[in-house]
Amino acid sequence: MNDVDLNPVARLLGRSAAILMVLGLLTGGLVSSAMTGMIRASVQSAVAAHLNAILGAFFILGVAWSLPLLGYGPAGQRRLAWLVIVPNYANWAVTSVKSFLFVAGVGWDKQPANNAVFIALTFTVVIPSLIAAVAWAAGFRKGISGN
Repeated sequence: MNDVDLNPVARLLGRSAAILMVLGLLTGGLVSSAMTGMIRASVQSAVAAHLNAILGAFFILGVAWSLPLLGYGPAGQRRLAWLVIVPNYANWAVTSVKSFLFVAGVGWDKQPANNAVFIALTFTVVIPSLIAAVAWAAGFRKGISGN
């Protein structure tokens, strides 16, 4: 066994990635149902939710794989893990819901549903994901405090 096998944070990240992958693959059912008209949902947003989950799983796995390369200690690794996990699940969830609202959610307009999605994406996905990516990249520097 190597350090990744023994690291509980890597295990958390791996499990989170696996569950998100399952959710993403199941969301393929939403895509096909929307495409065939079985349910009333935006095909474009359903595909986006499907891909967000799959790509999010790979983001989470990338962080899990790189944990031994980072200068963070156990507490810093846990913080980074949650900073990566939460926005990736939020991206899948908000985009899945958005598919039933038929809104873009990428800018402010006169539709309350669009604005709610825009706020949710901005504060649960965009900002936390940017912070997580910067923290992940910064973790590769030598001599970072582990806490």
